[in-house]
Amino acid sequence: MTTPFSLASLLRTGLPAPAARYAGFPAFNFVGGHNDPGSTPVDGLLEAITTVMRREGRTLATYGLESGPQGYLPLRDFLVSKLKRDADVSCTSDEILITSGSLQGIDLVNALLVGPGDTVIIEQDCYGGSITRLQRLGAKIIGIPLDGDGMRMDALAETLDDLKSRGITPKYIYAIPTIQNPTATIMPLERRRQLLALAMTHGVPIFEDECYSDLIFEGGRPPALMALARTEGWGGVIHIGSFSKSIAPALRVGYLVADWDILARILPLKTDAGSGALEQMVLAEYCNRHFESHVASLNATLRAKRDALVDALHEHFGTAAEFEVPPGGIFLWMTLPASVDTSRLYTVAAAAGIAINPGVEWSVDAGHGRRRLRLCFANPPIDVIRAGVAALAEVCHREMGVPERIGNVQQR
Repeated sequence: MTTPFSLASLLRTGLPAPAARYAGFPAFNFVGGHNDPGSTPVDGLLEAITTVMRREGRTLATYGLESGPQGYLPLRDFLVSKLKRDADVSCTSDEILITSGSLQGIDLVNALLVGPGDTVIIEQDCYGGSITRLQRLGAKIIGIPLDGDGMRMDALAETLDDLKSRGITPKYIYAIPTIQNPTATIMPLERRRQLLALAMTHGVPIFEDECYSDLIFEGGRPPALMALARTEGWGGVIHIGSFSKSIAPALRVGYLVADWDILARILPLKTDAGSGALEQMVLAEYCNRHFESHVASLNATLRAKRDALVDALHEHFGTAAEFEVPPGGIFLWMTLPASVDTSRLYTVAAAAGIAINPGVEWSVDAGHGRRRLRLCFANPPIDVIRAGVAALAEVCHREMGVPERIGNVQQR
């Protein structure tokens, strides 16, 4: 009888925990960056791929689609016009690199700049993927508190001065200024100028993540930090974005924008022989014709779902749930009373078919994140959002005594 073979004794140290076997979405799924299924422009994408394949399908015979290693040129050309129109960023197609989602952009920037023991400044509540990647690299992470306008500049200035006094130059300041993840704040123009001034004064680059910036329901989109920097003649901003939230996450297409001298050092680090070709081709064909109208329709759908989530939280959690109504995006960041540990709530909710993101996964300060949680409202239908919030309130009340009131009926 053959003895089963195990790799366990050969695994390198420091690996993440093993993955659980996929068993499908739970009944109430409030996690992940999924989008609204009904808003996926299936017909438009089908038309686009048929058109572009008939016209240029033979270019699939070469790596890079005859556009070079930076990605499909018509898609980069579309991004040149989009970034100028929406974010006031003036750039050329040679300053854009197509990536396999914005996560690859994060990995490439980290590979360029960050090693074990290096210091990186990020927002205290921040994208969980950026936090875990820095942790795996052995970086020293400094989290800057946020308020209703994003990263606090008084705290950033104090941190930069302290680091300078100790002879430490951070590798970058990572910020999500437009629809911050998870708080959904939009940093106003004046604060963006303050952030840029601090970065320029201390000689620290800014890593700007704008993955959710197309999803704004209320208020305008200020110029990107890169736009402001280029106005000042400063090339110290690296900008990433994505089509995952505006079109479809499963396409896995993002982009990175930087001065050529930076891109020239990043390109040798992108050793995947190029991001998915069909995805780039279909996006270029579709977006040149339909991007603006599609996003307007998507935002109307997401706004209705956000409103349903807010109403359900008010109804079932009452004053026990503290949050700001997000002006865009697909997440709501919520704070519960101090008696609630959202990591424990995550476990008991999962047993009841409810998936949530506990705050410790989205904060560099575990104590700060302990009673916070992130809810994604983009994927579930409105009736499921309402039922899911009611179920979550029932579980939270049963296990932790919060809220005291469920469905506006006082518990006795």
